[in-house]
Amino acid sequence: MVKRKTALKIRQAHRYLGLFLGLQFIMWTVSGLYFSWTDIDEIHGDQFLNEAMVKKSFSNLISPAELQSNEDITSLELLNVADKPYYWLNGSKLFDAQTGDSKNGITQDEALYIAKKNIRDDLKVASIDILTETGGQHEFRQRKDVGKLPAYVVSYSNDEALKAYISVNNGMFQTVRHRDWRIFDFLWMTHTMDYQGRDDFNNIVLRIFSILGLITVFSGFLLWYTSSPTVRKFTKKKVKK
Repeated sequence: MVKRKTALKIRQAHRYLGLFLGLQFIMWTVSGLYFSWTDIDEIHGDQFLNEAMVKKSFSNLISPAELQSNEDITSLELLNVADKPYYWLNGSKLFDAQTGDSKNGITQDEALYIAKKNIRDDLKVASIDILTETGGQHEFRQRKDVGKLPAYVVSYSNDEALKAYISVNNGMFQTVRHRDWRIFDFLWMTHTMDYQGRDDFNNIVLRIFSILGLITVFSGFLLWYTSSPTVRKFTKKKVKK
């Protein structure tokens, strides 16, 4: 049987580990419950999008070889910018796909038009601004699935504090952010313990807390073993034999 002094040390270790990790355990549980009870499509903001929007087709497009550019073409994408066709060349330059003229970003009016095409008609615009830089905790984080700055921020006057982000450079409708997404994002941050990008499951903080969590659980089992009357009786019977 474990000595009393050793059992006391195990009890103290379990207690302090529990106090240290308790808040994080609560956040893991709360965030896990929230994720399991939410619709991911609603978190993405699909309910705010215009489901009746029809993609526009274009004709009379010029050959990309006729564009007023001296760059070799490494990538080319045809974009709909406010119902007009544009080539997005090499991921950096915009050209009119019917005239070949270059375009230096989109205007505020074009951004509002794009927002109107993509967002439900019943949602009213409250303001529009240009976002040129963000901090690490901003809801618009520059990633492949979101886009790059600068971006127009179209804010709506609804209870969800909805915001739509549209690229200034090429007019692409990038993403929406709203109240439930922000709650999800905060809880996801506490779940992954990646307080910058949110998606790094290999960060050192999460690794440390995971290991300490296992130690806490095992110390609990060990504490039960050292203090259980049943185990003590069983051990005494074996000694008598």
